[in-house]
Amino acid sequence: MGPALTATELEEIARHGVTRQYPARAVLVSEGERTDAMYIILEGKARAYVSDGEGREAVLSVMGAGEYFGEMAALDEGPRSASVITLEPTRVVVVPSTELADFVKRNPAFAMHFIQRLIARVRALTENVRSLSLMDAYGRIARLLLEEAKVEGGVQFMPRMTQADIASRVGCTREMVSRILKELARGQYISVLPDRIVINRKPPAKW
Repeated sequence: MGPALTATELEEIARHGVTRQYPARAVLVSEGERTDAMYIILEGKARAYVSDGEGREAVLSVMGAGEYFGEMAALDEGPRSASVITLEPTRVVVVPSTELADFVKRNPAFAMHFIQRLIARVRALTENVRSLSLMDAYGRIARLLLEEAKVEGGVQFMPRMTQADIASRVGCTREMVSRILKELARGQYISVLPDRIVINRKPPAKW
């Protein structure tokens, strides 16, 4: 999602908006709706996602304190390109589009931050398109395992995600995820435990 705002930048722009508190699982914005505000996260976490008519979701990002969303719709008055839901109790600043436009004009440092964020988004989208175009479901799952991997006590692992969450992240069916994880476990590349997936060795480039 690009770099987060510093504490000083947060304090400055927060003066131009209204602070609101939301519980976990609250939908802050919905894909396709038209609103005129940008949201800045002060505390908590939120997930941005898109969905289709059959209820399937694809996660775009998970955002934390200092990150913001809704700036494109706030400035061009177009519809929201994604939905955002809180993952835990979250405090945000809601900045109206008119205040946002004035703030960008009067603050070159923030304008540069804004540009850098948009560049990061374009790069990420380009990489995602490349991944979806050139890699099959196995390749995307193997990539996710490695990207989300942590190391603890010399053991490499990915904190356990549900098969539905993995399917949402990589853009395939839950059944396909189940099949691929079983094949990787059978090949002893991974071990599926109750709270994590241990990566015993790097999965092969192709299955």
